[in-house]
Amino acid sequence: MLGSLRSMLLLYSPSPRYGSLFALYLGPHYTVVVNNNQHAKEVLLQRGRDFAGRPSMVTTNLLTRGGKDIAFSDYSPLWKFHRRLVHNSFTLFGEGTSRLQDIVLSSVDSLCIELLSGGRCGFDPSPAVTRAVTNVVCTLVFSATYRPGDAELQEVIKYNDGIVQTIARGGLVDIYPWMKMLPNKSLSKLKDCIIIRDRLLTRKLEEHKTSQMNSVPPLPPHIQASQSEDEPRDLLDALLKGKTGSGQGHRSSGPEDEGITDDHVLMTAAEAFGAGVETTSTTLLWILAYLLHHPEVQDRVQKELDEHIGSERAVCISDRGRLPYLDCVINEGMRIRPVSPVLIPHTAITNSRIGNHSISRGTRVLINMWSIHHDPQQWDKPDLFNPDRFLDDQGQRVTPSCFLPFGAGPRVCVVFMDLLTPKIQKGRRTGSKLIDSPWNFPYRIQLNT
Repeated sequence: MLGSLRSMLLLYSPSPRYGSLFALYLGPHYTVVVNNNQHAKEVLLQRGRDFAGRPSMVTTNLLTRGGKDIAFSDYSPLWKFHRRLVHNSFTLFGEGTSRLQDIVLSSVDSLCIELLSGGRCGFDPSPAVTRAVTNVVCTLVFSATYRPGDAELQEVIKYNDGIVQTIARGGLVDIYPWMKMLPNKSLSKLKDCIIIRDRLLTRKLEEHKTSQMNSVPPLPPHIQASQSEDEPRDLLDALLKGKTGSGQGHRSSGPEDEGITDDHVLMTAAEAFGAGVETTSTTLLWILAYLLHHPEVQDRVQKELDEHIGSERAVCISDRGRLPYLDCVINEGMRIRPVSPVLIPHTAITNSRIGNHSISRGTRVLINMWSIHHDPQQWDKPDLFNPDRFLDDQGQRVTPSCFLPFGAGPRVCVVFMDLLTPKIQKGRRTGSKLIDSPWNFPYRIQLNT
């Protein structure tokens, strides 16, 4: 229920009467709803550890094999070690390496060719964008690249979409767990998607284990140049090396290490799809939709790209500092349509406070990011798409304190969006032909009326 726009507005609508912080019972669960930036920062940052717990829910327990992931797992020493392992694994693709850039630009080539293939006819960009993002995540997670129409790629997209849709809708079963004993089409669909997901990822995991014991198979061509023999190829490789204490910069240090199992590795890989594909593709599509309605923003972005990059090379990750307006467009897209309108529920793991209100241990806390990103006291005309709100008077980027697209504090999201935003920036040269980005078509993107 909490995944729908209607529910976000229902959570927000009582705030004028009851204030920006109010409580209600969701079934037997006493739940506090946070609707403003000040209280959200208390929960996420100032008292972040007090509210770092996660509630146990039927759907997420099924999804994560009882909390063996990062996002839905309860706060514990094992969770902290697991998160640190995942964070270290993502440094493979971080600043100072070209591996992520190579992966993304290869996918951009295919995406731009597909988007341009329709000529001037109207089309729905959603399938192409989702396939491109899924391909990037598949390469990051288990070094697989797919062509459009590949059966395994379609399987990944189908199961991931099924899981995201059922989890986003929520349901009474997460409020009244005994209802899992009753017939439930949504729960059955979730279980079917999980079976397909686990079968695929288990096969990939076993292949990676075998390759670590034997010779490593060749990497996809577009990432061979930036990969040395001793480095992990992908997220699964890095997690397996870290799990056994053989990864660079890590040695087994206590009982936490002994608790990391193959299930944790699998659930981390599975979560990469939920956290990476849905959020990235949805944000890209929202930005494209807003650009359709704001051609003046299209022109300004293209002008910035032409002035600072030109048409003879691809945009690099290192170019982001020279593209402030493009960065503002991305931020405004994430503000006006938050990737997670209501954050995953937090739970108080100790008695604490929010503002002047005492919060008892076990209380569930919902952060309404939709409300925070549309608060008229913090944002001028918050329902309007206006990238300039992220620029100061000198044209320099600013980040308002009430802009929290990935949450904050101990439970801040492992940021896929920051890894994948180069996808929407520009194309690259392939052979002798310049493949243009959707913002550099030979004609403007327009709505069909």
